[in-house]
Amino acid sequence: MNNQNHFDAIIIGGGPAGSSAAAILAEKGHRVLVLEREKFPRYHVGESLLPFTYEPLQRLGLIEPMKQSHFIKKYSVQFVSPSGKASQPFYFFNRYDRETVAQTWQVLRSEFDEMLLNNARKRGAIVSEEMEVKELLKEGERVAGVRANNRSGKTENFFAPITLDCTGKDSFAAVRNGWRLADPFLKKVAVWTYYKGAKRDMGIDEGTTTVAFVPEKGWFWYIPQHNDMVSVGVVAEGKYLTRGGVKDLGQIFSREVEQNLWIKEYLSEGKPIGPYYVTNEFSFHSRFCASPGLVLVGDAFCFLDPVFSSGLMLAMKSGVMVGDIVSEAIKANDFSPARFADYGHYMREGVENMRKLVYAFYDPNFSFKKVIDKYPELAGDITDCLSGDVNKDFSKLWTAIREFCPVPDDLPYGQPLFETVK
Repeated sequence: MNNQNHFDAIIIGGGPAGSSAAAILAEKGHRVLVLEREKFPRYHVGESLLPFTYEPLQRLGLIEPMKQSHFIKKYSVQFVSPSGKASQPFYFFNRYDRETVAQTWQVLRSEFDEMLLNNARKRGAIVSEEMEVKELLKEGERVAGVRANNRSGKTENFFAPITLDCTGKDSFAAVRNGWRLADPFLKKVAVWTYYKGAKRDMGIDEGTTTVAFVPEKGWFWYIPQHNDMVSVGVVAEGKYLTRGGVKDLGQIFSREVEQNLWIKEYLSEGKPIGPYYVTNEFSFHSRFCASPGLVLVGDAFCFLDPVFSSGLMLAMKSGVMVGDIVSEAIKANDFSPARFADYGHYMREGVENMRKLVYAFYDPNFSFKKVIDKYPELAGDITDCLSGDVNKDFSKLWTAIREFCPVPDDLPYGQPLFETVK
């Protein structure tokens, strides 16, 4: 087992989930291989960190590098009606310690993800970029490694007792295993681009994430970044965005800008740069979190919706958690799927809490203001869920929200798939 192509663990994908897991495993002394399809730095959307990303960042030793970076500090989120009226910002420091989760960042993903991947390298992970995994290698029911092609097309096999699927929304294993399931309701489309020189607020509000509504419960994100850049995109049902037969992304985007006066005003001072991007119906769940020799991490396990920016936090949180579990599995030489049962339950609990709030957000009868006006004592629960503190009892909040709109039942997904008993 000293062959150079044998490892303690293989990680498919070097994004936030994969880099986080790799850093944890490598610092514990394990021989871990990260196979990344792209060459970093590479483009990726999803630039806003939730406050509770602080915990995995701290575990990875990245709080000080983040503080020293040029990423824009984020202290709050605000909501804007189509008329252009903005809510008071929800400041995190009204709820949390100013020295920890009360402040987070708006990041450029190409730079942030490269920081995470380099951190894994620094801790001893072996990172191989421009390596595209083509196949999971199996011994019976157990995943025993992967087959991958390098940039010149040469095929190599790599072996490990455990493989971590961190392939993001491509969800390599879930797709090939038939585990990937669409969310029953969250079938949205996003069209986005970037502006330079667009308007932003001053002082502590410079980095505020803005969620600006358009008709039929669609919305814009407006995320200020460094270098005078803003990430801005519209999310809604596909039939709404393509109404009238319009398919050109620039035309769709420009038309929706007219639907919110705040967005129109703030973009009027800037100029769009680069292309328009689109993604279709991105919400999905994996039926299982693990099977013999395999565990799903981050977006490869589940992706909800961009509205509350939960993806990065959940990816890094799951990466750190799986890193710890796999380390214990390596030490015990026990890679049974049962080791990941608590992980699957914990991550699904957080996903389901966030999912309930996302469903409410898209219901025309719901607003945060309505709930807080009637139940002011629940403002803290709403702030916690929006901030990423999702593994707690929100039953009182869901009871209150049911007075305004339906709240979905938990989906019966996320436990490991055990070996067939023969």
